[in-house]
Amino acid sequence: MSDLRIDRNAKTLRELTLDKLRGAIVQGYFRPGARLVERTLCDELGVSRTVVREVLRHLETEGLVEIVAQKGPIVARLDPEQVGEIYELRGLLEANAARACAEQSTPELVRQLREIRKTIEDAFVQRDMPRVLEYTERFYEALFEGAQKRVSLAVVKTLNARINRLRALTIATPGRGDESNREMNKLLDAIERRDGDAASAASFAHIRRTAELALSALAQQQEAADNG
Repeated sequence: MSDLRIDRNAKTLRELTLDKLRGAIVQGYFRPGARLVERTLCDELGVSRTVVREVLRHLETEGLVEIVAQKGPIVARLDPEQVGEIYELRGLLEANAARACAEQSTPELVRQLREIRKTIEDAFVQRDMPRVLEYTERFYEALFEGAQKRVSLAVVKTLNARINRLRALTIATPGRGDESNREMNKLLDAIERRDGDAASAASFAHIRRTAELALSALAQQQEAADNG
């Protein structure tokens, strides 16, 4: 009977397809407004139409895909008002978590956060942007867990796909790696000092800056589209 035991760590074909297509949208392989033709996706991904349809429905719930009459599924366009609201929500939740994390800081938590951050910095140097995105998500999970803000983390996770799509825009900005490192190390220093006010302020400043970069990148994309 042991041969029939399910490997709970193994991803299903649907999950693998979801990861692949989500990553392609987040990293810009499919541009905003691009049609997502089921037959073409089946050929590119090597999976059935049933799997593709399930994945597209899931990505619609994540805000990465929208269904347009007469056109079918397309890559969701990034609306500046919604983007601003996402960063506003992030600013509130993350600054609050940063404060709590600092007030409850332990050497073990600081070590964990700095190790994750070191991986992100190395990934920036190697221009491995998928790894930057992966470990940035891990960093915030550790931050919220350290702050014991699990409900807030659950809220943020519902936005993770859209947050990562915006992160992919901002981390591609020239010089953003060094700038981000300075911002996040300022946050980590405050957490290590157990200075809640400074941690909250550093977190909020980081989000404000990333919001500026994201909205600027969106404006440039729109201008290029209008001129194209």
